[in-house]
Amino acid sequence: MKASNTQLALAVAAALASTSVLADNDTQKLQEQLDALQKEVSALKTTSGFNLEFGGRVQLDYNYFDGAYNADNEGSGGSNFFPRRIRTYVESEHGNWDHKLLLEFAEGTAEIVMARVRYAFDNGLKVKAGKIREDISLNALTSSKHINTIERSSLANTFSPFFRWGASAYQYFKDSGFRYAIGVYKNDAFGATGSDENDKLTLAITGRATWSSTSPGDVIHLGVWHSYRDMGGNELGARFARGEVRETNTRLVDYAAGGVTSPLDSLSQTGLEFAYQADSLTLEAEYASRSLDAANSADFLDGERFDGFHVSASYFLGGEQRQYKASSALFVQPKNIKDAWELVARVSEVDATSSLQGTKATTYTLGTSYYVSSDIKFMGNLIYSDVEGAGTTALVGDEDSGMGFSARMQYLF
Repeated sequence: MKASNTQLALAVAAALASTSVLADNDTQKLQEQLDALQKEVSALKTTSGFNLEFGGRVQLDYNYFDGAYNADNEGSGGSNFFPRRIRTYVESEHGNWDHKLLLEFAEGTAEIVMARVRYAFDNGLKVKAGKIREDISLNALTSSKHINTIERSSLANTFSPFFRWGASAYQYFKDSGFRYAIGVYKNDAFGATGSDENDKLTLAITGRATWSSTSPGDVIHLGVWHSYRDMGGNELGARFARGEVRETNTRLVDYAAGGVTSPLDSLSQTGLEFAYQADSLTLEAEYASRSLDAANSADFLDGERFDGFHVSASYFLGGEQRQYKASSALFVQPKNIKDAWELVARVSEVDATSSLQGTKATTYTLGTSYYVSSDIKFMGNLIYSDVEGAGTTALVGDEDSGMGFSARMQYLF
């Protein structure tokens, strides 16, 4: 457990105890309780068979947007200030077993984001079950506390279902740089409900394979993933992606704009990943494609393919560099970073058009992050999107482009 977490626990305990203890002016009793709590915490920290950690994140965002992002209001300027994420976690280890519970809080609600139990075999194979993240997309797999833009790319938001109930296994081979992951999940994403019309469970099977070559300041990453998803006759959700600005009234990538949604038997997705790091510079690129298998073979969307890509570059002005975690095949922010500036540029596109309906959005982002420390970060992004396709008028009218600005304060504890 981190020292800061111990201090926080002590402070909370003191606050709770004070209502009854101090009311009786019994400061001696309060001191005895704090001493006992400190002994318990110290015992937990030194017990070899038990390791417990608490933490979390607070992300507060401000957005301004106009044009296509605010098409319902004739493109006039709109804005919002809101908590993007307030999350807390607890995780523990016991021998080869470990667990993690991640909760997200909003006004009046709480959600289980992750609930994972994992076992590590001696040969490096790891098996986990619960509500876990599917291995889809390098950008989607990067934790929200480590991403270098305020929102993930439209590709990640379109193709990744993020956390789903299921089980998976993965293994990393250090000598060759190869890693694989394979999992089976309940498919209640992309409009699916997790069951078909006969209330039979519908599943998704997802696999990802990566290869990496790593040395200090020099990383090459190559990856491929595929996911087959039983949709059980449910309609594919129409709105694929927002256009990388949160809390707007229009999602710019909509395959049903100007037309209809499609009930599906299944859908298949495939993606390719590339990343290269040279000291302070990190380049990332991804491509993904989705193929539809309609419940009715006469449906004009049967066999339709939608695809997308993104390319990004980030650079630290002070010589810092992102850490590459080969065992997970993803990047995280630099360790012990302090008083540092990072610049980022990205172009992304998702094409959800067909001959009669749908839209394609191309989004450009310029951003910067200032790391006060490893725990405190300020971010600013300028975003511009173009919208086109047969469904553009139905979705946004004459507002076929939009501008956005996003700012974030992040605090990790």
